[in-house]
Amino acid sequence: MSSTAISKDNKTLKDWLSSETFLDSVAQALPKHLAGERFQRIAITALSRTPKLAQCTQASVFKCLLDLAGYGLMPDGRTAHLIPFGKDCTLILDYKGLIELVLRSGDYVKVRAELVCENDEFEYQIGEVTKHNINFREPRGEPYAVYAMVQTKGGVRDFEVLHRDHVEKVRSASRAGKSGPWVEWEHEMWKRTAIRALTKRLRLSPEIAQAITLDDDQFEFRQREVRVAEPVMDTTFLEDAVVEEKKPEPEATEA
Repeated sequence: MSSTAISKDNKTLKDWLSSETFLDSVAQALPKHLAGERFQRIAITALSRTPKLAQCTQASVFKCLLDLAGYGLMPDGRTAHLIPFGKDCTLILDYKGLIELVLRSGDYVKVRAELVCENDEFEYQIGEVTKHNINFREPRGEPYAVYAMVQTKGGVRDFEVLHRDHVEKVRSASRAGKSGPWVEWEHEMWKRTAIRALTKRLRLSPEIAQAITLDDDQFEFRQREVRVAEPVMDTTFLEDAVVEEKKPEPEATEA
């Protein structure tokens, strides 16, 4: 199946992002404390920063942007990344975006992720990081592990520690493993991998859990084909934006 973006009035992607119809749809999806105009400006800036997004179908770009709006995150390259894969725009949440979502649950007061490098003092007893000292007067060396930590309101902490080999397996299975943030922000993706692994054990609302697992870099969830309900959003302005072309099924032949 292939998707071809068609705009009956020949609007470009930038025209659509600048339109009142897009702004209205974003405003309906965003939490009340976020301004639609700011989201729209950041979306247009993201297009300028990654020109190849203009080659993606309008529908795939809008889907990623509306998903982000529904979760109250911005396409700013800090909390989330829009990555073009051919004609498809894909969404990858940054580790800072994941931290924001976990803190938003209200059950956790601290979330962080740290690299562990060759010259760091690091001790880990099963279930807990007991020491991590960094001497910033000397080179830290190459990272060999990464960990994520959360702390509840009651002071209970939980850790997830991953060795470099685990991170590399995740990267090799990722659609974006050889491009985009895995190349430009490799160590941030290490932290993201640790946080995503830790969130599997956290008590999160269905909406926040959905946001964490919905982005398109589904290396940890693809084989299980997890299906989640999509957020309810007004996408009527996309009704004529996409034409789905289905290949006919081959006719059965007798042996």
